[in-house]
Amino acid sequence: MRSAFIDKLLKKMDRLEPSEVQSVVLELMKEKGFLEKTFQALQEGVILLDPEGRVTYVNSAACQLFGLKAEQVIGQKLTQGMRGLDWSELLKPGTVVSRDLEIFYPENRYLNFYITSIDDDQPIGFVMLIRDVTETRKRTEEQIESERLNAFTLLAAGVAHELGNPLNSLTIHLQLLERRLKKMGKPGEPLREHLDVATGEIKRMDGIISQFLAAIRPTKPQLQKVLISELLQESLRFLKPDLDQAKVKVRLDLRADMPAMPLDADQMKQAMYNLIRNACQAMPQGGSLTIHGSYTDFEVRLSFEDSGRGISPEQMGKLFQPFSTTRATGTGLGLLIVRRIVREHGGEIDIESRAGKGTRVSLWLPLVERKVRLLEAGPEIPSDKHS
Repeated sequence: MRSAFIDKLLKKMDRLEPSEVQSVVLELMKEKGFLEKTFQALQEGVILLDPEGRVTYVNSAACQLFGLKAEQVIGQKLTQGMRGLDWSELLKPGTVVSRDLEIFYPENRYLNFYITSIDDDQPIGFVMLIRDVTETRKRTEEQIESERLNAFTLLAAGVAHELGNPLNSLTIHLQLLERRLKKMGKPGEPLREHLDVATGEIKRMDGIISQFLAAIRPTKPQLQKVLISELLQESLRFLKPDLDQAKVKVRLDLRADMPAMPLDADQMKQAMYNLIRNACQAMPQGGSLTIHGSYTDFEVRLSFEDSGRGISPEQMGKLFQPFSTTRATGTGLGLLIVRRIVREHGGEIDIESRAGKGTRVSLWLPLVERKVRLLEAGPEIPSDKHS
């Protein structure tokens, strides 16, 4: 990869004094060191290749992205790990190849790279620049999801408006029928069962509409300092009849010093209700639900781990889609509501499951106010004071 300056220098070598040659060499070494430090400081990966596609240089960012050491890749052909690159096409002047690439080692990330020749006039080699686009891709997916939810919001508003009035009218007429059946006495008893069914179905339709609106309607949390352990205790007391009927034993495994944190108590209890009910429904023959709670200086982690039937890989991809459910009477809105509540609190939800082994749902909630660590005064600080 010689420059025009080096070519001119070589032609004049015999006319230069030794001191001049030494000065030029030192200057070149200094320039090479500066350029190498610059490449090493870049956040983007840089790989230089010779005309045959062998790696001649790789910076530290590229090594970190691919989980490799420089000595492992120097001299190796890039085509060994990068299929589909047409080197003959790259040799054409002005050719640039740009692609997205998903890697799984050392961690699952999405990369974008482009590769082009260093000099279009002579086959010096190629330069390859690599960017980590994982976060960009994640933001794009979240934006798409947000647009989809906005569409659902408009749909829900229309559905609620169109169905609300007929449902109210049906409810009123069913109440009038109930009064007439009471006046009829025993002759009206055979019709009461049909009336109860109709009333129950209308209530169910109204509940579905209310749940759908709750799942996607943007609502700003009213934050107050609360103890998450108290919210859990209240939720479990409220759902005790459901837990007893489902024969589910609950074990609380919370740190004793769980901090108070800014939460909307009603919204967070609604999220807990949904997660606990989901766990019960996943264990129709009974089982155990373990609720873990821990925290760091930055966030609280709350996990709900059941011993139920688990979730298949096919179902995992549809968990947060409205009306996608594994139960005949389910609406598929429970987890959508939980995720909306958690995200509006600045947190995130994570689900791990194996079919037949159970499911663990983890909530990560930020601690807005970081815990202040105080050191005791004195000549020595015992090791047990460090956390």
